[in-house]
Amino acid sequence: MGKGRGRHNRSGAPGMRTAKAGELIRRVIASELEYIEDERLELVSLTGVDVDRDLHKAVIYFTTFDRDGDPEIDEAFEEYRGRLRHAVSQGTHLRRAPELEFRSDSTLRSAARIEEILRQETERPPVPDLDSGAASEAGDGREGE
Repeated sequence: MGKGRGRHNRSGAPGMRTAKAGELIRRVIASELEYIEDERLELVSLTGVDVDRDLHKAVIYFTTFDRDGDPEIDEAFEEYRGRLRHAVSQGTHLRRAPELEFRSDSTLRSAARIEEILRQETERPPVPDLDSGAASEAGDGREGE
């Protein structure tokens, strides 16, 4: 069978078809969320969508600014899952609307934590070198200039 456009390559990376479908699904769901008047979803931001190869399942990643890990947000997505899937069905030209799964995206929290650790490290005073003779020999050679 010949290579089809938009299929996964041998490394398993998604093809253009799944990437485009994911971005379209993200935009449709983000737009629909603007019409949902539920305070649990007010500060939710969609960060990405992974769509499986056959477009039957889409995992939507989200983050919030102040309520990460809040079970109420998961409950709200569960409550509106049908409405959001219907919006995907209406807003895309996919033959079948994929099953939607919502997951909290920990990437931003992890990145913020790494930045905090790095900031703390740069603010710490340097550790004094106990063996100053070895340090000058191992230095960049500019001590004698």
